[in-house]
Amino acid sequence: MCQVNMYQAKTEFSKLVAMLERGEEEEVIVCRDGVPVARIEKILKSSRKGMFGCAKDKMHLPENFWDDFDSMDSEIAEDFGV
Repeated sequence: MCQVNMYQAKTEFSKLVAMLERGEEEEVIVCRDGVPVARIEKILKSSRKGMFGCAKDKMHLPENFWDDFDSMDSEIAEDFGV
C-alpha cells in the first residue's frame, strides 16, 4: 500500500497508475492533511464475457411466436387512431 498526499497524487498520477499496472502496489491511498480520503486501485480483468449474447441458447420461443404480430398491427393502429 502506497500513501500519497493530494498534491503528489495530482502531479504524479500517471506514475501511480503505472505502479498499479506493474503490480508494484495493490492500492494507492490519497490523503488530505494526513487523513486518507480516497483509494486508487487496479481494476482486475473479469473472466466474464460481455453482456451482449449472454442469454444465447438459454431461451427458446415456439416456432409460431411471431405469427400473431402481423395481425396485431392493424389492431394497434386503430387503437392509436392511425
